[in-house]
Amino acid sequence: MDKDDHQDHKHHKHDKHDKNEPTGLAGHKHSADPVKRKAELLREGEFYRAGVSYAKAQVKHGARPEVMLHSALDHATWALRARADALLKPTGTSISVIAPYALTAFNFLRQRRMGKQALAGAVLMGVAGWYMKKRRAQSQYEV
Repeated sequence: MDKDDHQDHKHHKHDKHDKNEPTGLAGHKHSADPVKRKAELLREGEFYRAGVSYAKAQVKHGARPEVMLHSALDHATWALRARADALLKPTGTSISVIAPYALTAFNFLRQRRMGKQALAGAVLMGVAGWYMKKRRAQSQYEV
């Protein structure tokens, strides 16, 4: 590559078109013919107004209380699931793997009306797990 080639590369335009040519909102070329250009601008205006009206409808819909509540519940569900998946990651499983088994166990307990007993068992297991974790932490500090 000689010196002249290098100068040509320096003046190479990366723009799609010349700065003096008329362009639309999206950066596309407009026709040079005024009649065609007017039609293109009118069509662009229609698309723009349709977009604004759609955005207004979206905002109006999103501001309804039931939609806001639904969005909040979706967000809370997603956050809880992400947290549960993060807690289960070290075990190599996830909520989607455990959910069918948990639902089966829940339905079994509900049909047998054993909810209180199951809740008591879960609380006892939680307390036992907490106690074991506390003892393990204390034994590590003593060593």
